[in-house]
Amino acid sequence: MTGSSPLNLADLAASGAPFALIARDGVTVEVLTGDVVDVAALAGIPLEDAAGTPREVLALVPFRQVVERGFECHDDGAPLRCLVVDAHEALPLDAALAQLPNHRIQLADAGFDIPDEEYAAIVRRVIADEIGRGEGANFVIRRDFTATVDADAVTAGLTWFRALLEHERGAYWTFLVSTPGHLAVGASPEAHVSAKDGVVTMNPISGTFRHPVGGATAETLTAFLSSTKETEELFMVVDEELKMMSAVCTDGGRITGPHLKEMSRLTHTEYMLRGHSTMDPRDILRETMFAPTVTGSPMQNACTVITRHERSPRGYYSGVAALFTPHPTGGHDLDAPILIRTAYLVDGTLRVPVGATLVRHSDPDGEVGETHGKAAGVLGAIGAVERDHIAEAVELDEDAPTAQPRILADDPQIAALLSSRNARLASFWLNPQDAGAHGPFAGRTALVVDAEDRFTTMLAHQLRHLGFDVTILPWHAVDVAAIDVADLVISGPGPGDPRETGSPRMARMREVVRARLASGRPLLAVCLSHQILAAELGLGLAPLESPHQGLQKTVDVFGMAASIGFYNTFTVRVPAGTTEIGSTEIAADASGDVYALRGPGYASVQGHLESILSRDGLETLERLVGHALAS
Repeated sequence: MTGSSPLNLADLAASGAPFALIARDGVTVEVLTGDVVDVAALAGIPLEDAAGTPREVLALVPFRQVVERGFECHDDGAPLRCLVVDAHEALPLDAALAQLPNHRIQLADAGFDIPDEEYAAIVRRVIADEIGRGEGANFVIRRDFTATVDADAVTAGLTWFRALLEHERGAYWTFLVSTPGHLAVGASPEAHVSAKDGVVTMNPISGTFRHPVGGATAETLTAFLSSTKETEELFMVVDEELKMMSAVCTDGGRITGPHLKEMSRLTHTEYMLRGHSTMDPRDILRETMFAPTVTGSPMQNACTVITRHERSPRGYYSGVAALFTPHPTGGHDLDAPILIRTAYLVDGTLRVPVGATLVRHSDPDGEVGETHGKAAGVLGAIGAVERDHIAEAVELDEDAPTAQPRILADDPQIAALLSSRNARLASFWLNPQDAGAHGPFAGRTALVVDAEDRFTTMLAHQLRHLGFDVTILPWHAVDVAAIDVADLVISGPGPGDPRETGSPRMARMREVVRARLASGRPLLAVCLSHQILAAELGLGLAPLESPHQGLQKTVDVFGMAASIGFYNTFTVRVPAGTTEIGSTEIAADASGDVYALRGPGYASVQGHLESILSRDGLETLERLVGHALAS
């Protein structure tokens, strides 16, 4: 830490200079001051000065930066704003509270920008038109609570920051960032990504339990934790973040948890993912933009869906606040919470963006209620609306700190219920993973064709574990004439209707499958490509009555029962009882829905063997790959 004179927050606020306050250890408030620089891209974040000396930078990364990954968005031009830190000091928490203002900031003209009925209608459309057409497993659609504020922005921000420190608990970062023309203050529960000493950590959080009047109890929390929707919602975001971990970590990423994230008015469920990486932290940040908990999955198509259904740009909502700190041995550590549970104040207008995660069995009215709960959580925490009393709280003066309730995660019944979730998951991702230099397919090469679903990064990691030297190429970069160089081609999964004729992506994936079949060289087709392969073989395709997005099923795969995770809206369908057509063997259920195919030089699977939901995924993958290579 630097800085020698006693720190006075009132003087700092009055100076008009840019600054940031961060509370993340429970005992101190970090105070960062410096100059603001706006840059166009993550690579431009100025981690060194002109002489090459490392420096600390706090960057506010807006949602629009997804354009760096080629994804769609409503582009509002929100700047990638960097506070280049000249001084980084620390105040004891008590000393900071003593200096912060403690006044009620009045709101006027308060309400949501989208009425409840209209938001519920959007939810219905997304379920029917997006999830129902195979565009993805889940999507987060936001709306904004807005109000006018007739008060000095910095004074309001400092007041709200104090309220968050006193009344919110369980936050990963409680923060205030004040830069010219823009103020953000919030208490983010979720670390999106961090990198320290070569260890990358991600923290997927999903499922939102709104505490009832009187507070959460073990009984009310048990009902939440027993919800199929909430459980599957968390599993889906873990899958999506493991895609990112597999892209940046040589060891793919290991899951620990689940845990409870207990806050004052809401409780969430979470996992921790850890892996090792030597990448520049700016590149790690780019490859992990942004959290599926606030976008959806698959990520690229989620951005397209957001653009279709949200009426305005997101600004900084669902972006990150990224603190890059020089490491003593070189390089920078990264600490980047997601910008949620955050209030923005610009030109006298307060904006609190909130979103709900929409899945195949979402209830529109329930999702409306979730946005109300999340907005109330922020507004109540900052004292903008009346705060709820929580369980076991002592009645105090309204502006005094709230008494802390007992930690529900310590309840034996709750702990057992959380732990039981892992019985459904693949041990491969729960245990340490080694490189596959001595795997059964060591010395072989594999080309994975990505059809806009980065499950391919997890699949590639499993293939490396089995010994393959793996290359991943996006569908549009594949030279169909050159794919026969690889010992094995894996035609990958992706969103959308495989029957669509006007899609360049579908056309290219059909070319890949058709060319590889014609060559007789080994081919494995997954999910979307399984459906494309089936169509090439003359089998029929049909939409499912209810999409299998994030569904775990135990199915027979050529004589062996396999527990597999499914993310499909369409299926290959044959007459009930069909086990082979020509030279193609068929694994199907009693209704005729096909789960796997195999024939001379090829195999396919409808499910995602790489998913955490595929308990028997790695073994099934080895069997199918072995068949393709052997024949």
